[in-house]
Amino acid sequence: MDKRRLGNSDMEITPIGFGAWAIGGGDWQFSWGPQDDQDSIAAIHKALDIGVNWIDTAAVYGLGHSEEVVARALKETSHKPYVFTKCGLVWNEEREVLNDLKQIRREVEDSLRRLQVEAIDLYQIHWPKPDEDAEEAWGVMADLRKEGKVRWIGVSNFNVSQMERAMKIAPITSNQPPYSMLNRSVEDEILPFCEKNGIGTISYAPMHSGLLTGAMTKERVANFPEDDFRRRAKNYQEPLLSRNLGVAEFIGEIGRRHGVSAGVVAIAWVLHHSAITGAIVGGRSAKQVEGISPAASFRLPEEEFQEIQTYLAEHVS
Repeated sequence: MDKRRLGNSDMEITPIGFGAWAIGGGDWQFSWGPQDDQDSIAAIHKALDIGVNWIDTAAVYGLGHSEEVVARALKETSHKPYVFTKCGLVWNEEREVLNDLKQIRREVEDSLRRLQVEAIDLYQIHWPKPDEDAEEAWGVMADLRKEGKVRWIGVSNFNVSQMERAMKIAPITSNQPPYSMLNRSVEDEILPFCEKNGIGTISYAPMHSGLLTGAMTKERVANFPEDDFRRRAKNYQEPLLSRNLGVAEFIGEIGRRHGVSAGVVAIAWVLHHSAITGAIVGGRSAKQVEGISPAASFRLPEEEFQEIQTYLAEHVS
């Protein structure tokens, strides 16, 4: 599998990484519903077996549970992927998720313990909230790198102004924004800024949380578990739901020309942008990972990329 250098780091990462959000399980504010840990471990192992060399998780996923499952999976394999995680979202005894950039030192120790690693390969501020604490938080991140607790430091969901402020304190290895055919807000300013300044970009939700996999239907959406955050997401509600499933159907037709799924085409579209170093691809079972595995190597021919661009211009505002 091809690899790309991530920003100013020494890490050469594969075009897709394993996203560990959903494997945090249910019963928390941004869950994807119930999840079997053994299925999660099998999914991670399948991703590593096909050559994926990085895993992206966060302390808040499952309120610590995702990091614990990643650790369990890595104890049962000889593969040694890079492990990325995030800080800045904490929770209280009532399991409420809160933005807090004042507890990063405690958070890193908790993540190191849950992940069972001596150092985190890439430590990222999950959200720059509250904004007035961002500089102080980035200074702590830089200190953690000097102390050897983390190898590289990155940001997630930062805008250009926030990245400029952070760069005055310490270099940014990477930014992690959402990017998909259904969410292109980073194209005008954020992706060009990252590319110009040598900041790697690992995008999340390239299939827009399952909408562009080709396997999503209105029936599946109607039957989401009560604790699946997507029940409340605007893109899973009408009139956007029908529009989005139409996009999935269209890219599925392109995928059939090459024997790949709509989801693989959606990921290839994201990777077509020159600023994108890698795309985070979630998987809840080995079968799901197997189905999306062609995304590691499939690339869109230019004429079909332009065909998609024309469709999006006409159908997605």
